[in-house]
Amino acid sequence: MTRREKLQQMLQDTPDDAFLLYGLAMEDVSSEDWESALTSFDRVIDVDSDHIAAYFQKGQILARLDRIDEARSVLNDGITVGQKVRDDHAVREMTEFLQSL
Repeated sequence: MTRREKLQQMLQDTPDDAFLLYGLAMEDVSSEDWESALTSFDRVIDVDSDHIAAYFQKGQILARLDRIDEARSVLNDGITVGQKVRDDHAVREMTEFLQSL
């Protein structure tokens, strides 16, 4: 059984588990299935709007796809959330990435 299959199986029992959903999204990233990854990160954010890493990953993918305005919007949302939860490291990383766009 692949990692993806294991995650999908676990999600059957706990479909709103942000950790498992994020893992599935990262599997999409690993396989370079960008659109599926974006959808997966949206699901993570829907389940846990404070999941900072999902915003950063989604912003990076959007930038990679040259969807710069969307990337900026997602990163700004992530920075706002990062400030709210006081994750200075994530805020700094997203701010630096945002400035590079």
